[in-house]
Formats: sequence, structure tokens, C-alpha cells
Amino acid sequence: MEKWVVSAKKADFKKISEQFGIDQVTARIIRNRDVLGEEAIEEYLHGNLEHLHEPKKMKDMERAVSILQEKIQKRKKIRIIGDYDIDGIQSVYILYSALRECRAAADYAIPDRMADGYGVNERLVRQAAEEGVDTILTCDNGIAAEAELALAKELGMTVIITDHHEVPYEQKEDGEKIFCIPPADAVVNPKQPNCPYPFKELCGGAVAFKLVQALFERMKFLPEKAFAYLENAAFATVGDVMPLTGENRILVKEGLKSLNRTKNYGMRALAARNQIELGKIKAYHIGFVLGPCLNASGRLDTAYRALKMLLAEDEQTAAEYAGDLYDLNVSRKEMTEQGVKQAVKQVEETSLKEDKVLVIYLPDCHESLAGIIAGRVRERYHRPVFVLTSGEDGVKGSGRSIESYSMYEEMSKCKELFTRFGGHPMAAGLSLPQEHVEQFRQRLNENTTLTDENLKGKIVIDVPMPLDYISKPLIQEMNLLEPFGKSNEKPIFADKNLHILSLQILGKNHNVCRMQVQSQGGTVMSAVYFGETEVFLDFLRGKFGNYALKQAMSGQNSEIRVSFIYYPEINVYNGRESLQIIVKNYC
Repeated sequence: MEKWVVSAKKADFKKISEQFGIDQVTARIIRNRDVLGEEAIEEYLHGNLEHLHEPKKMKDMERAVSILQEKIQKRKKIRIIGDYDIDGIQSVYILYSALRECRAAADYAIPDRMADGYGVNERLVRQAAEEGVDTILTCDNGIAAEAELALAKELGMTVIITDHHEVPYEQKEDGEKIFCIPPADAVVNPKQPNCPYPFKELCGGAVAFKLVQALFERMKFLPEKAFAYLENAAFATVGDVMPLTGENRILVKEGLKSLNRTKNYGMRALAARNQIELGKIKAYHIGFVLGPCLNASGRLDTAYRALKMLLAEDEQTAAEYAGDLYDLNVSRKEMTEQGVKQAVKQVEETSLKEDKVLVIYLPDCHESLAGIIAGRVRERYHRPVFVLTSGEDGVKGSGRSIESYSMYEEMSKCKELFTRFGGHPMAAGLSLPQEHVEQFRQRLNENTTLTDENLKGKIVIDVPMPLDYISKPLIQEMNLLEPFGKSNEKPIFADKNLHILSLQILGKNHNVCRMQVQSQGGTVMSAVYFGETEVFLDFLRGKFGNYALKQAMSGQNSEIRVSFIYYPEINVYNGRESLQIIVKNYC
């Protein structure tokens, strides 16, 4: 059972409430998101495009733009090399479309997930040289490709890197880090040393968008022209699970506005195929509905399919590609479910369950699904998880972490085991010989400083708020807090000793529990729980007995009293509005 804790961050909530014209509950939530000071609160509540940082502040940005301008004018062949995930696909789309606007001689290449692995590689570099490419422009990759880009320079090509991943480094005995930056003519990455750009958490698509802003300014285009790609940068930011704080929050908030009135045939077709109305797309839909369709192309087929959907020039072509991506995602979901079952079985039936860092080897699993399966297993066990699969050249894998464990740092401690690795604190990718698998598992667990406390699931409650306090204006005010996502999660409320007056199970799969509950203050409200209803009923039966549960299910006055973690919303049914809570957890 997770531990429930109330966030106890302090501030003068009354003053913030009065100053910004918001409820004290909203003020508490903003403080819980570590938004401090008048300027930051103002930007959080009302940040807009004017609050974005100048692209020129990024190290090498001016240099990259100068090189591109010269190559465009001389009609030199530019090849964009991206990646096969959401961020990589959107980055390629942004750069390719923008360079075409500048009348550049540009094309693109995306590595094949199975044959090439992540990012720019020797095959793509040699192919570019053979085809007379003058300039390689990377996006969402390149910062870890020292050998590959050194080869590009040897073959006489100009190299521009745009990336957002951690810069690889060697650590000396005294702890000093020596950063290994590939030999490129320009490196645009806010995470590189000595880059003065004030916000470091941009995704690859956002870095590409910044480059386009700077390039369009140099080419004397109107500033608005670059904002055509805001929706793609926003999509990439959510799809790559970047923190929705600071500049990212503005990019996504404004980008969602653009996305909801998009003229892009591909995006319109994908929304329609998933039965999402334009005007109603939220960050959630990118993360859990639309984004996975783009990812499915790179996982099970080729990312070119997703890119061609975005580049489609008529409705029919776009609809065909959108249908393909939708179908691929359905297959991906089924394969993922099988993989998760196998992974859980392995943990439960072997000594793995004693490990603090789970390394699960599923040789027959589709390697592109390793990351998703790792994420699902992490949610179940609240531990860092690596899922490894058999590839053509040894073992490949992906990891998903918890907040108290930096995957990239920990992997750097045993990097001699890998043929290749890279990533973030929260996610990583790797390749290693099969004979190193067990050693990898042992080393990670020997080195780890994770404690039992780190491995306990924890739910942080923003505000312990009685149902009596919920109102329509408060719920509407919550819209100011969107978009929700990593580091700006949907607020969590809690109330205790709620009396269940009635309870019924609904839905085709019996996965909806609708209740009438009464607070200690006497407020009666509808409460809805989506999920494992059988487990919930077992919990009630175990705590209050079968008779009490039967009373509640027949609408009689039961003695069942529970605590709920919830989110309030306005329910609209047959044109009538009512307040209700969506139950996230119970005890």
C-alpha cells in the first residue's frame, strides 16, 4: 500500500490569493509545484509567447544559423538525421519543413530502430557521403555520436548538432567530469557546458524550433512564421515526457492552442481516427492517445510512416497514414500486455524480486517495446527497471527509473559493460553482449544506494480538502493550472471518513464504480472510480463485511466509511451540470 503524505510547503497563501485573485487552494497547489516569487507565479498563471527566451542565448546558435544560411544560398545538400520516437519525428518535421520554406536543398533520414539503433550511425554517415551530402544536421541526437560524427568530418562534411540529451563525460579520480563533445562545426544543446541558455529542459523538438526561430529571423521572415511549428514543439515536449515547468509549460500551453486549430492534414486525420475533436486536445491526449500512434510507427514499422503523415498534402493521404498508425498502435498495445505479463511472472517467480534495481531479460520480446514494458513494471513495483531483449548484435534494452535513482549516472559507473548507452536520469537505452547481462544486474544492485524507503510508493496530497469546499468556480479556476504532465501533475485532493450511501458497478467490462457519498460536513456528492472494481469491492468486503457491502449496493444506508484521494470535476449529463469527484485511490 502506498504511503499518503500531505505536502507541507509553506507560503503566505492568503497574500498570494489576494494578490493574484485566486483561491487559497490554487495558491497552495502552485506553491507545491515549487513556483516561488511574484514573477514566477505571474508567468505560471499567465505566461505567454513573450515569456519565451531568445534562441540566440543558446551556445553556437548564431554559428549554426550562419552555416545554414550559407549552405542554403549555395544550394548545398543538407541532410537532417533524426530519431524514430515522437521527439525525433517532430524534430525532423520542424527542420525539414522550415528548410523547405527557406528553399534549401534539404532531405532527411531516420535510423531504423532494429537495424540501426538510436541516432546517427556509421551507415547513415557513409550513405550521406556517397549521395553527395554537404551538411549533416542532427536533431534529437548526435551529442553522444563522437566516432560517427568524426567520420563525417573525415569524409569532408559539415556537421551541425541539435540535441537535448546529456553530454557524455569521463570522470577523473578526483570526481572532475571531462565532457566528450563530438567534432562538429556547431553544437546547439542547452545541456552542454558553458551554454548560457537559462532553461535546460527543452526537448529535441523545442531545440529544433528555437533553431528555426533564429534562422527565420536571419532570413528576414516575420516572427509569426516560426510559430507555425509551435504545435510540433509542444507535441514533442509532452511526448518525450519533459518537465512542464518554466519555458516548457509556455511552449505546451501555447502549442496546444495551435494544435487545436491545426491546419496540418496529418494531425487532423490522426485526431479524427482516434475520435478526438479538434478544440478538445489536451496534454493527456498527446501523452496517451496521439503520441503512442507516432511512436508505434518507429517501434513496429518505420518512423518514415509517421513523418509522411505529418508531411501529407491532402486529406486522403493523411487519413491513410493515420489509419496505419492507429492500427500499429493497437498491435503495440496487445504485444505490450503480453510482455508485461512475462516480466511480472519473471519477477514473482525468481530471485529478482529481492533486487532493488530490476534487470529483466525477455529475449523474445520485440525490442522496441522494452521501454514501455519497463515503465509498466516500474509502476507496479516502484523500482528502477531495465527490460532487455535479444537483438541482432547482442542484447538491447531500455530502462525507466524512479525519482531517487539517476539511470544515466548509475550506468556510467559500469559503462565498460556496454557497447553503447545513453539517456536521462529517468530513462535510458543500452546495448551489451549477452554474457554481460547477469554482471550488469549484479553491478547495478551492488552499487545502488537506494533504501527501502526510496522503494515505497508515495502519494503526495496537495490539499486535504473536504468535499464541502468544492465549487464550480474552484474547478474552473483549476484550468489555469493546465497543461498537466511531468513536474506539473494534476492536483491531488483527499477527504476522510466519507460515508458511502450507495454503490453500483457499471460499464461493459464492469470497470466503473459509481457511488453517492456524504462528507462529515453533510455534503452529498457523486464519486466515480475507474479501475479494478473487484479489488475495490474486496477491500470494502474485507474491512466492513459482506452485509455492509450488500446494503451499499442495494442503496440502503450502510456503515461504510472510507478515505478517498480524488480530483473534482463538473459532470455534464443531458445538459445538466453537477459536481462530482473522480476517485484515484482509497483506504
